[in-house]
Amino acid sequence: MQITDKRSLARWVIIGVSFFIVLFIIWNTYYLFQIFKEEEDYKMKLWVSATETIANAPIDSKELELPQRVSDNNTTIPIILADGDGHITSWKNIDDKIMKDSLQAYKRLEEFKSANTPLTFEYLPGEFQYVYYGNSTLLKVLKYYPFALALVILLFGTVIYNFYRATRMGAQNRLWAGMAKETAHQIGTPLSSLLGWIEIMRADDVDPDTVAEVEKDVARLQTIADRFSKIGSEPLLEERDIVAETERSFAYLKARASKQVEFVFNAPAHAIPVLLNPELHSWTIENLVKNAIDAMKGKGRLEIIIDETDRFVKIKVCDSGKGIPKAQFRKVFEPGFTTKSRGWGLGLSLTKRIVEEYHKGKIKVLTSELGKGTTMQASFKRV
Repeated sequence: MQITDKRSLARWVIIGVSFFIVLFIIWNTYYLFQIFKEEEDYKMKLWVSATETIANAPIDSKELELPQRVSDNNTTIPIILADGDGHITSWKNIDDKIMKDSLQAYKRLEEFKSANTPLTFEYLPGEFQYVYYGNSTLLKVLKYYPFALALVILLFGTVIYNFYRATRMGAQNRLWAGMAKETAHQIGTPLSSLLGWIEIMRADDVDPDTVAEVEKDVARLQTIADRFSKIGSEPLLEERDIVAETERSFAYLKARASKQVEFVFNAPAHAIPVLLNPELHSWTIENLVKNAIDAMKGKGRLEIIIDETDRFVKIKVCDSGKGIPKAQFRKVFEPGFTTKSRGWGLGLSLTKRIVEEYHKGKIKVLTSELGKGTTMQASFKRV
């Protein structure tokens, strides 16, 4: 327990430190952005001053070398010059294709107006030019850097979480598989004893019908042991008639269920070959039927329907129970999900694994209506 607490504390410490590191990087990026922004604003003021000097100086003035150099040195900050009426007169560091399209040009002008306060200079006595400018490429990159960093961290965190979750689930699966195999091994000892007692019952001339029923239950226990022994390993799939295999499990469950449940079986009269593991398929039918009986609280109509197409065979288990809310259609297959006061909520989760992982089929809640019933459907590929 103490080791678990220490690990949990260590994880929270790592998460907390990572959070503060991210905050520091974001704050530092914002600080650098502000510094560069102030520098660009200062450069623009110098550029405006230099441009105004050039515009108002005599043509043959020898003092224009420095202003001209300052003006030419701006190769990164996009600029739009407009007159007092808002008409664009010239531009700098912007693609000519954009500025020659009047719609895009004035759209860019509006962007610059909202990005920075315009600067003005007098290029002729009483005539002013308004300088609108945007952010340089460097500032744009720096502005979105924290978002890119946050996205990278989020993706990295997602990868770590999925790896941790997969590792944890793998360990849990190995634990469950080990427990299942040990359970199968433990069941084997009393089964051998029960087989011996059956022979003694025959020798003592016990009612043959009673002996036959006990044999069926012992065979059922052997089937259960075989199921548990197959968990965690790749089961052997055989070409079997899915109609006969389903009907066999259906008949066994019908004989042992409440007489208040009306059992109906509808299937084609011919065989439908499918690659199955008989023990695991029997488990699937048992879980679906028992789940349906629980939903009806031991009283109602339960029907199994087998339909076929050119490629698939579909087994539908229909009940007249309480129904499932649409929001829970997917949740019913999650481990631990149950609406009963007793039970671990593993039946449908295990059924999904048997159908989809072992038999490469599909299982889903086909339809359900509250107060009227539910239809579960398992689909398998035909041979």
